[in-house]
Amino acid sequence: MVIGVLALQGDFREHANMVQFLGVEVRLVRLPDEVDLVDGLIIPGGESTTMGKLMVKYGVDRAIVDRFNAGRLTIYGTCAGMIVLARDIEGSQAQPHLGLLDVTVQRNAFGRQKESSEEDLEVQGLDTPLHALFIRAPVIVRTGPSVEVLARVTQGPVYVQQGRLLASSFHPELGSDTRIHEHFLRLTEHSSNQEV
Repeated sequence: MVIGVLALQGDFREHANMVQFLGVEVRLVRLPDEVDLVDGLIIPGGESTTMGKLMVKYGVDRAIVDRFNAGRLTIYGTCAGMIVLARDIEGSQAQPHLGLLDVTVQRNAFGRQKESSEEDLEVQGLDTPLHALFIRAPVIVRTGPSVEVLARVTQGPVYVQQGRLLASSFHPELGSDTRIHEHFLRLTEHSSNQEV
């Protein structure tokens, strides 16, 4: 199993380090051909508009959608990655995005960077709370019928799953708790085993 981390912009190194810490091979993804070499892809936090434009410029967006639609890719988006994955972005429909996750997101729902916060979250499937870090984080304001909410705060859902897609408003790669990445690795391994 190989996990890719989209490395066009954002905190991709932190995700790569955590996946490597868990003993799984990591590949930094910057070009369309590299998407075909990974079983799972992490879209990191960063600046979603810039990330989206770079994905379009290099053709990585089409490669991701094609491989996902072929049933050969799991994807996890954190913060900006959640925005890039979303079907709809409140007030920003012109922003380039993948539109794979059936949610509507509100950008910067927690305020600007100086309003960054930490919170202990009850997460479905975890025995103990997860200490989550929110930085200029989005929140989900609408979920489609196939989207499962795994964690929420007062503002709305902040961690969801839709089949082979995971997305979180928070940044697990910036802490020491590996359970969210472990969930993504299990999902990827399971999906890889289901391929015909």
